[in-house]
Amino acid sequence: MDMDELRRRGLVLLGCGKMGSAMLAGWLKGGLPAASVWVVDPKPSDWLQGIEGLNLNADLPERPAMVLVAVKPQMIGDAVPGLAALGGGGTVFVSIAAGKTVAYFEDKLGAGTPVVRAMPNTPAAVGRGITALVANDAGAASLDLAEELLSAIGQTVRLENEDQMDAVTAVSGSGPAYVFHMIECLAAAAEDQGLSPDLAMKLAKATVGGAGQLAEEAQEDPAQLRVNVTSPNGTTQAGLEVLMDEQTGLPPLMRKTVKAAADRSRELRG
Repeated sequence: MDMDELRRRGLVLLGCGKMGSAMLAGWLKGGLPAASVWVVDPKPSDWLQGIEGLNLNADLPERPAMVLVAVKPQMIGDAVPGLAALGGGGTVFVSIAAGKTVAYFEDKLGAGTPVVRAMPNTPAAVGRGITALVANDAGAASLDLAEELLSAIGQTVRLENEDQMDAVTAVSGSGPAYVFHMIECLAAAAEDQGLSPDLAMKLAKATVGGAGQLAEEAQEDPAQLRVNVTSPNGTTQAGLEVLMDEQTGLPPLMRKTVKAAADRSRELRG
């Protein structure tokens, strides 16, 4: 399956909140005609209602090329069974619903249904996400197209097996929250050193955001970038001696953090 077939047969977007809207905006910007997209959303935004040619809450095509499931996980139980008629092989299902396994969709939609499970993260809302994908045997041939569609909201990676999704959830799925808390902590520490709350937060946000972008764009790896900033016996070294302590610093804390999230992900999928 390719983009031409998607244009011809249609793409159904089930749910169009922040993530769905970010994807749709990227697709339209990339040249996918609005007339090739069907959006099912009970509370469409003003922006969505203003897209000329879009099939909004209209009757679905009889055999769409793909259904992208972007509703909240707790709403899946109501939304997916109604699409069972599209299961069985003719339509590829791509899900970005957290915690819902490939087996869940195979059970609801029938054996032989091509399923791609994807895990984006919240920076996708500003086009800076990273999405991990894995497919069942029937969906493997559609991974290229799924990657192309999800590249509208950032980078993509393919997993070797679905069990890796628990680690992905703990790192890139939950990871933005860890970074947001680091910003909070950095700003609070700056206040302790005499800066005003507004100035402390502005410095913390820009420092973390800028360092992240530099880490992505620089040729050096993060370890070398850290060394580049660290003068012998200087201020950075003094701070890093606390942060990098193997017993009390960030390394053991981050390992425990990611393990706790991954363990919880395994528990939730049973």
